[in-house]
Amino acid sequence: MVPGPSVNLHHLVPRTYKGTETVALHRICHAKIHMVLSEKELRDHYHTVERLREHPEIARFIRWVARKPPAFMTRHRAGRR
Repeated sequence: MVPGPSVNLHHLVPRTYKGTETVALHRICHAKIHMVLSEKELRDHYHTVERLREHPEIARFIRWVARKPPAFMTRHRAGRR
């Protein structure tokens, strides 16, 4: 990951559920997480980086985006929000 505008902080437990711990993620990965998972799912099941990486769709996306340049960004389809 390249520091700078391509990096976002992700709350492992969403702020709406009083989460405070954050991790730095590439913004395209951060967008994908919120597109695929609801805040309740993040709170209940995917509140660690390891658990996020285990989600089948997120894991597939990580493998795909790993082949892209560090500053790569694209638009996503509408999420589940």
